[in-house]
Order: sequence, then C-alpha cells, then structure tokens
Amino acid sequence: MGDPRIEKLADILVNYSVEVKEGERVLISGSILARPLIEEIVKKVAQAGAEPVTRITLETAGYLFMKYGSEEIIGRTNEVFLDMIKKCDALISINAPENTKYMSTIDPKRLSLHQKALMPISEYVMGGNVRWVGCNFPVPALAQEAEMSLEEYENFVYSATNIDWVENSKYQDKIKAIFDAGKEVRIVGPGTDLTFSIEGREGIKCDGRNNMPDGEIFYAPIENSANGYITYDFPAMRMGKEVSGIRLEFKDGKVVKASATKNEDFLLSSLDTDEGARYIGEFGIGVNYGIQRFTKDILFDEKIGGTIHLALGRAYPESGGKNVSAIHWDMIKDLRKDGKIILDGKVVAENGKFLIED
Repeated sequence: MGDPRIEKLADILVNYSVEVKEGERVLISGSILARPLIEEIVKKVAQAGAEPVTRITLETAGYLFMKYGSEEIIGRTNEVFLDMIKKCDALISINAPENTKYMSTIDPKRLSLHQKALMPISEYVMGGNVRWVGCNFPVPALAQEAEMSLEEYENFVYSATNIDWVENSKYQDKIKAIFDAGKEVRIVGPGTDLTFSIEGREGIKCDGRNNMPDGEIFYAPIENSANGYITYDFPAMRMGKEVSGIRLEFKDGKVVKASATKNEDFLLSSLDTDEGARYIGEFGIGVNYGIQRFTKDILFDEKIGGTIHLALGRAYPESGGKNVSAIHWDMIKDLRKDGKIILDGKVVAENGKFLIED
C-alpha cells in the first residue's frame, strides 16, 4: 500500500494548485527519484480527463553539460523544452535531487551565463502563459541537507503541504489588506535597518497555487527606494552554492556594498550578472507557521512564519515590479527574535508575530 500522504499531495497539486480541466495537456517534470509522486499526479491528471506528459530528468546530465559544453551552447536557450511548455496548459515541476551540491564546482561565470539562457523560459512561465506549480518530493539528499532523517523530513514536508489551503488563503487576506494600504516599509533587527517603498504596489498572495508548500505575501518594492543595510541570518542558496554571513548596503535602491563570510566571490559575481542584479525585485512576508526550521531549501525557508525575504534581481510582472535581471535570488531575514516590521511608522509585526491579527 502506498503512502496516502503522497496521494493527498498529488490531489492538491492537480485539482487545487493548477486546477486541471478536461481536455487539457499537463507537463509533469521531475527526476526518477520522484516516481511515486509523479505516478500519482499522472493518475489524477488522467482522472480529470486531461493528458499527462512526463519529462523525467537526470541531474548528472545537467552537470556534464555545464562542465563540458561550450559557452555558446551553455548560453543558448533550450527551445525544445520551451516548445514543450508552450504546448501545455499546465506545468507541475517536482524537485527530487540525488545530490544538492552537484553544481558546486562549476565556474560561477558559466552558471550565470546559463541562467541568462533560462530567462525566456522563466519569463514565459512567470508571465501567466501557463498555470504552474513547483513542489519538493522527500528524498535522502533533501533530508540530509535539512539535517533530518528521511522519516522526519517526510513528516516535515507533508505537514507543510497537506493543509486546508482555502482557509490559509483567507488568513493571508487579513495581512495583505494592511500592507496594500501602506507606503514605507522599515525592517529592523540585528545588523539591520532598511527602508523601502511599496507605495502603489499591490501584494500577491501565495496560497498554494504556484509553490507547494506556500504561505507568503510578496511585493515589488519601488526600484530606487531601498536605503540602509541588512544582515541575513541564514545562508543564501543559489545554483548549489551556499553563501553565509551576507551583509548588504543599499543606496537609492542599489546594492553599493556587499560582503559574506563564506563564498563572498560568488556573491559579488552574482551581483555583477547584470545591472538589475543589484536591485530588489521582491519583498516577501513569510506566514506559514507550520514551517519553523531552516532547511536550506528556499521553497520552504521563505515561507517560515515570522521571517521576511528580499530577492535580488528579477521582479515578478504580476507584482508591478519593473526590475529586470537574469537572477532572482531570495535571502531570508529572521525577525522572530528582536525583529520588527514597521509600516508607515507603525509596528505591525514584532518578534515574528503580527500585531494586526484578530
């Protein structure tokens, strides 16, 4: 007998997150390690009267391509994959890596070059042309990265995903309404005093439609408005690299000084990817209090209740942001101890708890 939690998650992804309809075509992408979930998704898609299209990936192939491919090819957009997406109505992407560090030895410049090549695919998906959702499947590599046993990690994942997302969405409405009416945001905490404007920018609820798990509300700050400094409590992960002890200083929206205690060269290289990489593309508020520990997986970590995150680089078009970049790099600030969110001079959250809750 299979794990009923897997079937429940598949049902949420198919019938809630992307709302598959009869006659549609759904692209399901993931590694062979995600086979139990992929099979359940295929079944749910078929039961909905739609056509499942599977794309099974091999992460070592990606590593070999990045290591031995010419810069010309690495920097070229994969038109075949883009065409597959364009022929589908929905995309369900499952993350189930065998090794979370497999890109660690690849030259950062090659990684940045390839990231630029992925932009047309990302822009097409993020631009509302296809309904999409991304999700983790519990595998040993992710459990190890989170410093848990596989059983513990399975419990961690399913407790964060298999919830009543309709009720969660209603809770997010309360917080979103306050910030939608606000103008200036100030983040205060250890090593941090940063202000920026969200005036005229409406927040986007993340209630299980695009990411699973979910639980955040995000905004696109006014591009030239960030001033001050921020120190991040957790490592920031990107392309298999772990960058720790990040401190950023902003002036008129732009990062003018950056440092890190680990992999600082990678941080600086990423900031030089393009002009937009030094500006904030996203301000996110974590409101999933079922996720309470950092796991080095941004899909979960950016949702931790009582944290905020700022993403350097690309803004999401639906949030009204205008910043353009090949990168979108989330960095998390923990406000659960000695932290505040101040909106237009009023404290709206303190030590990770919202003061506006009923």
